[in-house]
Amino acid sequence: MIDALGFAAATLTTLAFLPQVLKSWRRRAVDDLSLAMLVALNIGIVLWIAYGLAIAAFPLILANVVTLVFTAILLGLKIGVRPRQG
Repeated sequence: MIDALGFAAATLTTLAFLPQVLKSWRRRAVDDLSLAMLVALNIGIVLWIAYGLAIAAFPLILANVVTLVFTAILLGLKIGVRPRQG
């Protein structure tokens, strides 16, 4: 039951980033997102992954790895890494 709660929370918080990632990807712009926030968020997510690994919490690890992919895309767009066309 505890793992189900963790997976539910992880799914909701991770998927919350998806609309922003899709919008930013399509527009190739993240003007309204703060660079400091994106950097701090990515560092925090890496720390959550490390914590999840330390306590062997699979829902925590999985959710944060997926979230890191999403937020790294946003950070990449913010610092000028442009996705390939095509």
